[in-house]
Formats: sequence, structure tokens, C-alpha cells
Amino acid sequence: MTPNSASGSAWLGPLRAGRSVDAVTDRLVTAIAVGDFSPGERLPPERELAALLGVGRATLRDALSRLRDAGYIETRRGRNGGAVVLEGWGPLSDDAVRRTLVPGWDELVELSDLRCLVESTIARTAAERRTPAHLAAMRAALAEHEAARDAVTARRSDHDLHQAVLDAAGNRHLARLSRELLARMNVGLAIEPVTEELRERAAPQHRALVDAIADGDPERAGAIARAHFTITHDALRHAVERLARRHPDPAEPNLSHTDESTVSVCATR
Repeated sequence: MTPNSASGSAWLGPLRAGRSVDAVTDRLVTAIAVGDFSPGERLPPERELAALLGVGRATLRDALSRLRDAGYIETRRGRNGGAVVLEGWGPLSDDAVRRTLVPGWDELVELSDLRCLVESTIARTAAERRTPAHLAAMRAALAEHEAARDAVTARRSDHDLHQAVLDAAGNRHLARLSRELLARMNVGLAIEPVTEELRERAAPQHRALVDAIADGDPERAGAIARAHFTITHDALRHAVERLARRHPDPAEPNLSHTDESTVSVCATR
């Protein structure tokens, strides 16, 4: 994924991308909780992960050490070594989710709404402008995603598929806005959550989206994209719901109320 240049996009919303060791630890724990990094998956190399988070490597190492001590990751040696995720929800998850997602929840709902609208526009435009080369790239990424047997391959092919749609739309400002919206929603990481449940949900939507773009049907492509791009928001919502079940707090968001507008705008034509 391309690092997000969100420093000039404060208007986009509730990202609280702190750079202290505490803040980076919270961001990583939350990213694991929502499925950005899944159990069994290796985290990106330190240099790449530090760039994604916008922090120095010393700060990142201290945060990773905390995750290691808490049992979220372990360091493995060898060719396929690195920091490997062990635990999806552990002893730090409740407080991390409460600090990173809960304070700006209403804004996250609005960002999800905006993201659905933007991605719908991108899909519609791709259906109008796609070329045979764009379609070939989409179909290759789709085939790889459907054949993926691990989260790393699924994540890469998911990115490649949506990048091919962005390329077909042919507008670099829309592409930048797409990346920034994802990062603003997702603790500063322009990475889509990938879990088995989310992959099963995304698979038929991916195929339907490619078919609609190939058919040159902008209305259908836009409607599919609106539904598809609720996935990231739902991953965040499930994390907050899990927190609420574990520690009920009347002061925290009433998700059944705050999500109504997003569901109606994103999922309907």
C-alpha cells in the first residue's frame, strides 16, 4: 500500500495519529483488532511499517516490544521471519479500541458515507473509461484474490484489483482521495481489513464489480461499489461492538443509531 499523505487533509476527519510510543501501540493493537493484520500474518518490515504509520523506527521498535510482551506478536528468524501476529484481541485491545475509535465515532460514520460516495464515483467512471488493458489487470487481480490461501496474498490482490479500478477511472485526485479516506478511517493505515469473514463477503462483490465495469454499466458498478465499501466501516464497528459487549458504557456510541444514515446512503441507490 502507498503511505498516506494526510498531513494536508485534516478536514477529512477523525484520524488521531499520535506519534508517541503509547499512541503507536494503540494504533497497532487496533489495526490487529479490526483485521488489518491477522493472526499468522507477518507485519510489514520495520522500515515500511514506520513509513505507513509516519513514525521513527525507534518509536516503532518500542511499540512492537510492547506488543511482543503482551503476546500479540512474536519475532521469527529465517527467510520468512519477522514480526508475526499471534493474537487478534488481547489484553491491550479494549483500551486501544476505546482510545482510537470511540472518541471520533460519529465522524467515522460520516467518513464512511463519504468514502462510499467517492468509491461509487470511481467505479462509475471506471465503467465509462475502462480499456482492455484495465480489464485484463482487474481480471488477473480477481483471479489471484479468489485463489488466495493466505491473508498476505488476499491483501495484495485486493489492493491490485482496486488499483486497477482506480487506473481505469483515470483521475489521480480521486485516487489520492480514495487512499486518504481509507487511512483517515483506519488509524492512519491505508490498508483494508482482511479476515476470512470479510473475504467471503467481498468475493462475490469483487466479481460483480468487475463484470459491471466490463459491461460498461456505470449505474450497476456504482451501486456495487457503494455496498462493497461498507466493509471497512463494518470491521471498525464490529470492534467497537465487541468492546461494548465486554464493557457496557452508556457514554459510548449507540451504533444502532449512528450507523443508520451510513447504511441507507451506502447500500441503496
